[in-house]
Amino acid sequence: MRIFLLDDDIHVLRIIKKIIQDCQLGSVVGTSTSAQEGLAAIHQMQPNLVLIDLLMPEKDGLSMVKELKTDYPDMEFIMISQVTAKEMVGKAYAYGVEYFIHKPVNALEVEKILLKVKERMEISRTFQQIQSIMEQKPAAGKVIEDKACMKPLEQVLIQLGIMGEKGSQDILRICQYCLENKIDLSDFTLRELCEEVSSKPKSMEQRMRRTVSLAMSNIAHLGMEDYMNETFVKYSSTLFYFEQMRKRMDYIRNKSNKDGIVNIKKFIASLIIYCENK
Repeated sequence: MRIFLLDDDIHVLRIIKKIIQDCQLGSVVGTSTSAQEGLAAIHQMQPNLVLIDLLMPEKDGLSMVKELKTDYPDMEFIMISQVTAKEMVGKAYAYGVEYFIHKPVNALEVEKILLKVKERMEISRTFQQIQSIMEQKPAAGKVIEDKACMKPLEQVLIQLGIMGEKGSQDILRICQYCLENKIDLSDFTLRELCEEVSSKPKSMEQRMRRTVSLAMSNIAHLGMEDYMNETFVKYSSTLFYFEQMRKRMDYIRNKSNKDGIVNIKKFIASLIIYCENK
């Protein structure tokens, strides 16, 4: 993991850099106390992760994150912030910043957050690689045993808190059908898939939508209680689009009237990829 550090306090930079090196959390490819110089260096080095001060004097961290996210959507950011800057923290979430390190810097917090970010990046990269392979060519012909295939998926649904829902069995049926027939989800609509396995496709689709929406709410609540919750980190951006997950969290908190929207095909595709990788 290639990391760039940007903070106007040189002492903060030195402390965080030492923690990263001592805990072997990644490689610090650059540091800067200047917003403009830091931006130029980030554009040149294109690190995987940027730790950036929320309140930079020349240009605030939010503006820089917004600019960099436009050019590098896969780049991850951790905001270094004062505890009192609550309004700015709220805006940071809206720009896609998911993790924060608070001043004064605590070594345990830095280590815990960077490990979580690293884990999430690895999971996301694995899903992208597998999905890319699946899109390029059909999976090798192999017989998938029902029990062996469905067991890891059932465990995921249990973690999501939806295994007892009616729609959970519909989700498993769709996944099993796609795996056994080597279905490329991009070639079918959700309704067409439901028609293949059910005589009442509309009802099946509605049950799945309600169940996936419940899963999103369950994961959103986990993230609201503990943003570093392992289940939240693992599934919030793999089974769902994280932007929609963030909207669901804000909707539950009554911070927004716009609810997060579930994408059932992404949910099913991610489950299938998870099964293929087991």
